[in-house]
Amino acid sequence: MAPLRPAPALMVLGTGSNVGKSLLVAGLCRLFADRGLKVRPFKPQNMSNNAAATPLGEIGRAQALQARAARIAPHVDMNPVLLKPESNTGSQIVLQGRVAGRLSSGDFSRRGDFLPKVLESFERLCDGADLVIVEGAGSPAETNLRARDIANLGFARAAGVPAVLVGDIDRGGVIASLVGTHAVLDEADRAMIRAFAINRFRGDIGLFREGITTIETATGWPSLGIVPWFPQAARLPAEDGLDLERDARRPGAALKVVVPVLPGISNFDDLDPLKQEPEIDLVLVGPGQPLPGDASLVILPGSKTTLRDLARLRSEGWDIDILAHHRRGGHVLGLCGGYQMLGRVVRDPLGLEGPPGEAPGLGLLDIETELTPDKTVREVSAVHADSGATGQAYEIHLGASSGPDTNRAPFEVAGLPEGAQSRDGRVSGTYLHGVLASDPLRAAWLGGIAGRGLLAGPGYEAGVEAALDALARHLECHLDIAALLALARSRSGVIS
Repeated sequence: MAPLRPAPALMVLGTGSNVGKSLLVAGLCRLFADRGLKVRPFKPQNMSNNAAATPLGEIGRAQALQARAARIAPHVDMNPVLLKPESNTGSQIVLQGRVAGRLSSGDFSRRGDFLPKVLESFERLCDGADLVIVEGAGSPAETNLRARDIANLGFARAAGVPAVLVGDIDRGGVIASLVGTHAVLDEADRAMIRAFAINRFRGDIGLFREGITTIETATGWPSLGIVPWFPQAARLPAEDGLDLERDARRPGAALKVVVPVLPGISNFDDLDPLKQEPEIDLVLVGPGQPLPGDASLVILPGSKTTLRDLARLRSEGWDIDILAHHRRGGHVLGLCGGYQMLGRVVRDPLGLEGPPGEAPGLGLLDIETELTPDKTVREVSAVHADSGATGQAYEIHLGASSGPDTNRAPFEVAGLPEGAQSRDGRVSGTYLHGVLASDPLRAAWLGGIAGRGLLAGPGYEAGVEAALDALARHLECHLDIAALLALARSRSGVIS
């Protein structure tokens, strides 16, 4: 049941994935929070291996960023259903922060079973809020999925939340995307969408006035505005895997950092701070390409499917490249699943991330890893063992690693060693995500490789805050904020 006196709420839908919904919600959260409103972000269902830790469990990192934009702590109710892909046909289910089984593509009809939990979380968020901004997932035009939808108009109708539809003009075909969405929706769904907006416009906005008229005439929806391209978005954490297509090449920089991109990569926003460092040349290497031989550092990022990604790493020949890199005197860092791959063996006897089995690791760390059902999800304060630098980080992983190299851990958490380091000091692994986002920890760790300090500019976290502030101002200039707020306040709470 919806609340008897529902809080104002508005849903931001998109004509497709990666049209900018997440950033628009983040910007609106910052804008309204700075106006003194108690604003809360909400996404009924997310599909991503980019997760954030909260005291009660994990949620999508986009919702953690939106909570930060709203100047509040993230909470599991902000993303009650998180699907973490383990293959092309199945995902791990995280329900209200905790693992709740697996979902195969053939079990899509089960998703509707999560609606009561979704509405329960939404009601808790609404309690005491002045405004809840809801983000949709993918596109409501996927009518073949509508019967059990909880992520778009299925949620909007169940909770009585009006919606706006956003189209991305940068990818082309925005008129057809918006008008086509209107055309394929049934009458009741169409009625939930009250307006539209255009995102990522480049050039003279005046040139699209006729396009706005065409859309308004064909759909009956009013325009809320045209949002120009926002280049500062590059300073905000990556949410979509498509962001992995963009590295940050700076030939001649002090450190060349190479990252092999594996299919099950998770928490890839660990790499974002490196993209902002002027002294780092970041190279993301995709399938079919060798790892550059002149790297200073190779990073193996997190993985949702460690054994599968370890097999892919070998099939690409990247294991040979990494071992050769180490023989040349290069450094290697493994994060979470990447840390596990650096050891002597990885075991998954219960098939927690795929078929049961085990495989030899790269053997660069004298450790062994076994995956166990208990999942570690926590935020921590970390200390860099060599320098004493401190910063915030988080853990999201299955299993544990043990062996002699854990006695030379690169970090400490709560006075205990965390991670492992080789005898020569050139190979390190840690279960900590976010250590590169912490300016002190990043400076200490990378400075130890470069032999000098590397940080320049205002720092990563300060850059994120500045970008959120700029995004809020950007939206205030280009969207009809009064109309948005009026739509949110028109929420009736009627269940249909």
